[in-house]
Amino acid sequence: MRAAAFFEPGPPEVLQVVELPDPHPGPDEVRVRVRAAGVQPADVAVRSSGAAPPGTTVAYPQIPGNEFAGVVDEVGSAVTGIVPGDAVLGFRTLGCAAELVTAPAAQVVHKPAEVPWAVAGALSASGQTAHTALQALEVGEGDTVLIHAAAGGVGTVAVQLARLWGATVIGTASERNHAYLRSLGAIPVAYGPGLVERVREVAPQGVSAALDAIGGDALHASLELVKDPERIGTLVDFELADRLGVRKLRTDRRAGRLQELVDLVARGALRITISGEHPLAGAADAHRAVERRHGRGKIVIVPTADDA
Repeated sequence: MRAAAFFEPGPPEVLQVVELPDPHPGPDEVRVRVRAAGVQPADVAVRSSGAAPPGTTVAYPQIPGNEFAGVVDEVGSAVTGIVPGDAVLGFRTLGCAAELVTAPAAQVVHKPAEVPWAVAGALSASGQTAHTALQALEVGEGDTVLIHAAAGGVGTVAVQLARLWGATVIGTASERNHAYLRSLGAIPVAYGPGLVERVREVAPQGVSAALDAIGGDALHASLELVKDPERIGTLVDFELADRLGVRKLRTDRRAGRLQELVDLVARGALRITISGEHPLAGAADAHRAVERRHGRGKIVIVPTADDA
């Protein structure tokens, strides 16, 4: 199979297309021919630092990628309910930016026909992170929640889930993304000096919870706006979270959570924005786009695009 991989940590240019032995599933696994694989800030962090996510190790050549969608072409001997030919989406830690990926069958769900491949490949990581974080902060009916980086992958999902769960949402973003946030149901406010005052102007009733995907000043502003530090959480700035006494949030990925998100997308209640699709040979460009952190929604790698 072909994959986008790196042999040493570094800038996006270290990613290259390589040929590797085809993987085969273990007894409880399936093998998927990948149609789309999302690109995450976590992928960028692994590639740039060489540091593995908790519980894993980096093994060169290392294939990045933590989510995928595609068609099952092999199943392990103990797998039930999934057969070759099934369209699925799922997750694993690293290894997804490739033509083939294996994953535990317990981390895979069926893809409805009405969900496009790129959307399916981009749903799991950001979607489950947003869902986990909002649940941890107990966001629900009557809340006013502040979401930092609201136009990004996690933010796009978090805005919509919070609205579906009955909250008023204020989202921080650059001016060019304000119309986009309004289309998702959020009240947009600009980054930068005066943020606290701008939020108070649009939310005179106060802010009850805050979800941060930026760190730094955004966390300081959240602490000024939200009374209960247990309802302030960051996905990125854990060192500052410790100093400020707010929550460090990590994703809790599982098939049931992913299935809930898939069902929302399939019935049109959750929108996943795809801002770019790149072939394996364009993996470096995909990582650059994520590093810039100015895009809307998600970037995906489409292995089959090289052959189109």
